[in-house]
Amino acid sequence: MNKPSTLFLASGNAHKVRELQELADLAGLPVSIKSAREVGGMPPVVEDTGTFEGNAHKKAVALLPLLPAGGWALADDSGICVDHLEGGPGVESAYFAGPEGDDGANLAKLIDVMRGVPAEQRGAHYVCVLVLLGPDGERFDFIGRCHGRLLDEPAGSGGFGYDPFFAPTGYDRSFGLLPPEVKQRLSHRAQAWRELESWLRAE
Repeated sequence: MNKPSTLFLASGNAHKVRELQELADLAGLPVSIKSAREVGGMPPVVEDTGTFEGNAHKKAVALLPLLPAGGWALADDSGICVDHLEGGPGVESAYFAGPEGDDGANLAKLIDVMRGVPAEQRGAHYVCVLVLLGPDGERFDFIGRCHGRLLDEPAGSGGFGYDPFFAPTGYDRSFGLLPPEVKQRLSHRAQAWRELESWLRAE
């Protein structure tokens, strides 16, 4: 099987496209990450499966028919799972504050919900599932996790989403303050990408 040199990401999120391209470039991998915008935009998908894997698969399936012949669709579904919320918001992370999926509103709601929660109940982890679909029906899943905790208050403007509120294990500062190279090494998306990278490099 020929491994793909171009992956079309089932998302119009420029942050995710850039982050994955940076990971590929850092690894010296000759792979180009393209946005769904380059093939007319991402079709609407109802993310109702209740799992990261299921939602990612639905997005990849929706994008695949729009790709040029032989194209490969890569879909990401990710979120933050908070111990105090029994794993929530989880798969609903992008819509925690409502269906508009606004990063600022989602972060503000989580900060409010966690106000006054003691340190021992502020454990959290990010999850990222990458689902890769090939032109002949091939499917490959890659999973990454990043464990840490929620801070008392958000700090920094780096990253996106919940990053200013989350400190990875071993660090006292949030992803919003830590240098980009730290996130490129530790993040859930980086962990999932490394699994995908290993697959791309394998004979």
